[in-house]
Amino acid sequence: ETSRHHGHVKAVVDTMNRLGLERLLGTKKSKQRSMMLAMIATQVLEPDSKLGMTRWWHTTTIPEMFGVEGASEDDLYEAMDWLWERQGRIEKKLAKRHLKEGCLVLYDLSSSYFEGKTCPLARLGHNRDGKKGKLQVNYGLLTDRRGCPIALSVYEGDTGDPSTLRDQVDKVRKDFGIVRMAMVGDRGMISQKQIQRLKDVDGVDWITALRTEAIRDLVEGGSIQIGLFDERNLFEFTHPKYPGERLVACRNPEMARRRKEKRKALLEATKKELEKVRRMVESGRLKGQDKIGVRVGRVINKYKVAKHFILNIDKNSFSFKMDTKKIRREATLDGIYVIRTSLPEHVMMSKEAVLSYKKLSEIERAFRNMKGIDLLIRPIRHRMADRVQAHLFFCMLALYVQWHMREAWRPLLFSDEDLEAKEKRDPVAPAKRSDGALEKIHTKKLDNGMPVHSFSTLLKDLSSIVRNTCKRRDAEAAESSFTMDTVPNQAQRRAYNLLGKISV
Repeated sequence: ETSRHHGHVKAVVDTMNRLGLERLLGTKKSKQRSMMLAMIATQVLEPDSKLGMTRWWHTTTIPEMFGVEGASEDDLYEAMDWLWERQGRIEKKLAKRHLKEGCLVLYDLSSSYFEGKTCPLARLGHNRDGKKGKLQVNYGLLTDRRGCPIALSVYEGDTGDPSTLRDQVDKVRKDFGIVRMAMVGDRGMISQKQIQRLKDVDGVDWITALRTEAIRDLVEGGSIQIGLFDERNLFEFTHPKYPGERLVACRNPEMARRRKEKRKALLEATKKELEKVRRMVESGRLKGQDKIGVRVGRVINKYKVAKHFILNIDKNSFSFKMDTKKIRREATLDGIYVIRTSLPEHVMMSKEAVLSYKKLSEIERAFRNMKGIDLLIRPIRHRMADRVQAHLFFCMLALYVQWHMREAWRPLLFSDEDLEAKEKRDPVAPAKRSDGALEKIHTKKLDNGMPVHSFSTLLKDLSSIVRNTCKRRDAEAAESSFTMDTVPNQAQRRAYNLLGKISV
């Protein structure tokens, strides 16, 4: 009588059950809890607007799996309001699962743009989506050391990254009951001002990195001697300007090479454009100091290398030359970065501190998944502040489910399976995939000859398992119908078996 896509729904539902997501949201059964579970599953499978969700559901078994037949978009908004009221309790449960005393906590801030102008959280700010002129909202994501999401906080769109850090420290300490921890954040997040504030908080350590200007001061002051990198790629030192801190200087030759090539290309491109401007001035097509200055400014701002050029602009003349002294000065820092931490050596060795800082790539990956086609967190179309917060939080819960599925499916995806080697690798050398991962990328096949999948194509493959509603050909009108699911093939069975190993 009917056929509905079922296999991918089953995969997500099985994962949610393994994670105990039902009790995580609320211990009592309710319409709102069922709606929210269905929304989270949909966000993993086919992210869409709230209206689009209810239209798509009926091509799948989601309505019957969650008991949300006949749901409207208004029911989904009601469920979002229900979720928003419970966010704090849910985050505490997640923290209890994944955080413990003395743990590493990763934190970073991102933003997404709005369609509309009426939300009180919407502000013009540093737009990470490349949408000039769009209002945005900022949101900070807390994860454990693996990148598994724990909590999400929402801020107005013009909020600076460092100003949100202390809120997160207080949240982990007061709301989650974690007294001792190490916060890991990038150099824009854990600034010198924030470090001074953290020094007053007992039990809170941090790992971050120095800004380029600070590194240059250390090099020119002799604290970092470039010659030391001839024999090793990292060394630890202290400095009176950073009392109570350990500094770990690192140099990545591959990063240095790429930086050198990029600078050369940018300088050549800028030089070429400035030559055009010079010829226009000489031919009389461009006159006046102001007009020449505007045109030159447009060129040097395009490639962001203005500091490397000496410009002479007059009423009817223009000349330029590269500042070779500045270029050489900057080149000495190519590939060099410095990790700074308050953790003592007996707690964390230098190499581990560098690897811990690089774990921020996990939270960056989480943001890409939330913003990309996987979870489609943007654009945000809600108008009320609490609805915006609920939307972002339920997307984080979908990320939580997806994160565990990705980890379980590593053997079937293009992901690297050798996580132990990843933890023991040279922390400074360029990251390399294992031989097994490279083999999967090269052949596009697994050891058993089955194709390697991306996360989305594996879900699509599972969706070919359908649930058929059937009735006997000669049945009486009153005779009940029955359902039959198509049988999974070998690859699909393996995908289900791997999800069955998920534990929290």
